[in-house]
Amino acid sequence: MDIDALRRGAEAPVQASAADVPGVVDDLAAAFANDVMLDWFFRPDARRGEARVKFFRMLIGRMAFGVGRIERPAVGGAAAVWMPFAAVGPTPFIQEVRALPTLLFVTGLARFSRLTALRADMDKHHPLDRPHAYLWFLGVRPEAQGCGVGSRLLKVGCDRLDAAGQSAYLETQTERNLALYRLHGFEVISKHKARPDAPPLWSMWREPQAAEI
Repeated sequence: MDIDALRRGAEAPVQASAADVPGVVDDLAAAFANDVMLDWFFRPDARRGEARVKFFRMLIGRMAFGVGRIERPAVGGAAAVWMPFAAVGPTPFIQEVRALPTLLFVTGLARFSRLTALRADMDKHHPLDRPHAYLWFLGVRPEAQGCGVGSRLLKVGCDRLDAAGQSAYLETQTERNLALYRLHGFEVISKHKARPDAPPLWSMWREPQAAEI
């Protein structure tokens, strides 16, 4: 992987096309391979890797593409998925039914309640009373993490929101990411858990910022 090309691409990302969706899915599945929250509610057996790909295929292919804004370097390797806040509310019943087989495969029957608890907790703390863009996912392939790729993608998104005078919201389950998001203007508005045995989530909010003169 050409890290310099990936950095340059992150500074001027493209919007993912339908043909890019499989690459976005693959990149995010790799980026979140060791994620603490996914580890908590994903099935614990040998099919976990397969489940991760199915999970992101459903979220990106069925839910985000065509609704949100998916930005990535032209060479791939990373992605930022921004969703309009109006699309984050309660899921239509028919969509829930269609998603159920995939979600049960992802979690296994024993851990399905963990996922439902997480969704309820995220909905409870998401400030849907205020217009904003929701940073649903920001992920970089493991071999390129720590090289400034994610920060560059985030800056592009935040600059666009500032130009539009739009606020932003995200959650992170990784405490070390708080400093990165704060650097780009996000501030913690709550820390919460889906259940006592769940990893913590930090909810963060960002007001649009005026350009420096």
